[in-house]
Amino acid sequence: MKLLIFAGLLALVTLAVAEEKYTTKYDNIDVDEILKSDRLFNNYFKCLIETGKCTPEGRELKKTLPDALKTECGKCSEKQKQNTDKVIRYVIDNKPDEWKQLQAKYDPEGIYAAKYKKEAEKQGITI
Repeated sequence: MKLLIFAGLLALVTLAVAEEKYTTKYDNIDVDEILKSDRLFNNYFKCLIETGKCTPEGRELKKTLPDALKTECGKCSEKQKQNTDKVIRYVIDNKPDEWKQLQAKYDPEGIYAAKYKKEAEKQGITI
């Protein structure tokens, strides 16, 4: 009986942990293709700043972005972390106006910029 109760508790804990991750449904999207295409990049950007329509993956990104900022991407898959790093580097280096707009939308008080500044500098990113 104790083993059955333990197995049930273990299943609940496993389910709770699994729910704490973001969906990996869109992990295989070609981020490089999006960054190379002004049209695709602008579509995602407009979705994020709420001036354009969102694709399903854009909606998911917009939904999870505030939480990812708060949790230091703690619920992200490894692929999501890699893509996040790639996109941030690209936007900072190549789209400074868009970066400012994203900061104004998602970090108006500069809380996350201050929080992530040292880590960004370690990776060669100036925010």
